[in-house]
Amino acid sequence: MSSPPTSPDSPASFSRLTLTGFLTLLLIALMMGANHVAARTAFNHGVDVVTAVTFRSSVTAFVVALILWQQKVSLQLSARQQKNLLLIGILIAVQSVCLYSSVARLPVALALLAFNTYPLSTAFWARLLYGHRPERAVLLAMPLMLVGLALALDVFGAASGLGAAQHWGQIGVGVAFALAASATFGLALVITQHETTEVDGRLRTFTTMVTVAVLAAAVSSTQSGFHLPNAPVGWWGLGALTFLYGTAFTIMFTVLPKLGVVGNSAIMNVEPVFALVLAWAVLDQSIAPMQLLGAGVVVATVVCLGLRKR
Repeated sequence: MSSPPTSPDSPASFSRLTLTGFLTLLLIALMMGANHVAARTAFNHGVDVVTAVTFRSSVTAFVVALILWQQKVSLQLSARQQKNLLLIGILIAVQSVCLYSSVARLPVALALLAFNTYPLSTAFWARLLYGHRPERAVLLAMPLMLVGLALALDVFGAASGLGAAQHWGQIGVGVAFALAASATFGLALVITQHETTEVDGRLRTFTTMVTVAVLAAAVSSTQSGFHLPNAPVGWWGLGALTFLYGTAFTIMFTVLPKLGVVGNSAIMNVEPVFALVLAWAVLDQSIAPMQLLGAGVVVATVVCLGLRKR
């Protein structure tokens, strides 16, 4: 998902999942999947990626600011925390633009599946920057996830009937954007884990969203301003993606901690499944049975990684 990084889960956070907690996690995954389908609808009717990121991030920052004010969260940050939060914000800005750029070019579910390789990116950056060896479970999951992704993306062009060269000519740029989003999100997670664990999650989300909104608005100002919808359905798409994203994160940072299910948040990685169904219903997007099998492999692997005992 396209999300601000959260604090790593402590063993104590892996509490027993209640029905209410489970349904709440599924609701967040549904809203995140719907957010990307709404984004594709907006892109199909005149909205550009930077405009979508600006609107989404600005409204989310405003909502989280209200939460900070209402809950009287301390805003004190050290110089080191400020520097790292700025870096995280820049990375999430790049990730957001890359992921939406992928959604604009690929079937929504495939874009999200390619992005969902971020556990591998996280392991890579943790090894490179902090010398952490990947856990055995991650090493075992890597080839399985890559095989699933290869099936989902139809790397040889068999399902499309186009052949590898022509197929990759159509999907190559979109896949590259999704993998770039995965890489930058993984880096943001690693920096969050090692440099900002003492920062309140609500404050970290606020600073991240403000940074993303400011950067996106600045980029838009250099590209003839915002590209707004050219049809009513485009406005519905832009409004829906903003509402769904902001609502999902409000729930994530206010309801989930009270339910004690933060450690089970890997369940939200079923987001591509919801996106697949919604994109089929709303956008008339579909993928071949072999691609569905690959999608199932990727989603199952990511969920198992997230739910493993630490």
